[in-house]
Amino acid sequence: MGGAALTSPDTGVVGVSSVAVVPVLSLVAQEADVHVLIAPDSFKESLTSPEAAAAMQEGWLRGAPGSTCRTAPLADGGEGTVQALVAATGGRTERCEVTGPLGEPVSAEFGVLGGPGPRSAVVEVAAASGLALVPRHRRDALRATSTGTGELIAAALDLGVDRVVLGLGGSATTDGGAGMLRALGARLLDERGEEVHGGGGDLGRVVGVDTSGLHPGLATCEVVAACDVDNPLCGPRGAAAVYGPQKGADGDAVALLDGHLASFARVVAAQLPDADPDAPGTGAAGGIGFAVLTLLGGSLRPGFELVSEAVGLGRLVDEADLVLTGEGRLDAQSLAGKTPVGVLRLARARGVPVIAIGGSLGDDVDQLVDAGMTAVVSCIPGVVDHQQAMAGAYANVARTTAALAAVWVAARRSGER
Repeated sequence: MGGAALTSPDTGVVGVSSVAVVPVLSLVAQEADVHVLIAPDSFKESLTSPEAAAAMQEGWLRGAPGSTCRTAPLADGGEGTVQALVAATGGRTERCEVTGPLGEPVSAEFGVLGGPGPRSAVVEVAAASGLALVPRHRRDALRATSTGTGELIAAALDLGVDRVVLGLGGSATTDGGAGMLRALGARLLDERGEEVHGGGGDLGRVVGVDTSGLHPGLATCEVVAACDVDNPLCGPRGAAAVYGPQKGADGDAVALLDGHLASFARVVAAQLPDADPDAPGTGAAGGIGFAVLTLLGGSLRPGFELVSEAVGLGRLVDEADLVLTGEGRLDAQSLAGKTPVGVLRLARARGVPVIAIGGSLGDDVDQLVDAGMTAVVSCIPGVVDHQQAMAGAYANVARTTAALAAVWVAARRSGER
């Protein structure tokens, strides 16, 4: 059965029509104690992934008090990645003042992860150079800079980390990573040998890049960017054309930025012949993906893959009888690599059932059930406005999870008769 929890663009009213499920009796666990792994992503604008996991755990233990619950908050490389990895590894956060997207100071944090292995830091582009930091009426794709992202990376390098995981989601910038590079010690030079500052609107003046002054920590530190898009740097699917409009670029600005990114790519390729602006992901975060791959010598990997490895998700699924996951919106687009489907694929390979809880469900949510989800359920209690849905998210997720747990218990008891 398919259904939807939809937000009207005119009224902002959210209503739940139904949920997508398969017969729950197939879930019956014969053990007296059910081991549940709770591994959600964030519910955007309402719950972080640790908060969503806490709500699910509270609800499940209310409906099935004898259960054993393990939480593993997740993210896919965008906002919430720092919190998810710090929570999962017993790490800590560091906060510092950096340059915001429009040059104003912002307070931003990065994570230092705990656990065995190389000492790692996790940095989100969104924390220092994010679109959410710029009010809609001030968005300026030509001016916005990624400088603060570079300052966060430099702060992590100053701590002596061996690995930096950089989440590329949610940027306000289209500067090809120029601001980030400058903050890390690179010099972007114009035809007179003077340094070029500013955002993507100034990038076309760059004719040379001097990397001799890059932060010394980069010589021994691995940089891995979490990237869930495959856009190239330039062209009709490039950083400016696809993402520029939401960052404040009109048609003329998109054309200008695309030309400047192409010019910058030619400058870099003249010094590094292997630099390829057509490589998948180079257009991520306004071109920061290109800068990471070329001038920082880093790599791009799917965000869910990076996060799930860091939290040891496969091992946790092996120990579970059931997995709960979810995020704010569930629909067919989730199949493109969103966290709940990443969890599903990993769990299916181990024969463990998965239930997903969302805020709103798309009309095409049946496709998630077809892909193997045991159930896809909305936590919205009825017809409410958007603000009410956001404000009540924790209670709604806990209540919905409690109901699912009670059904599980009833199914188990029925199966034991």
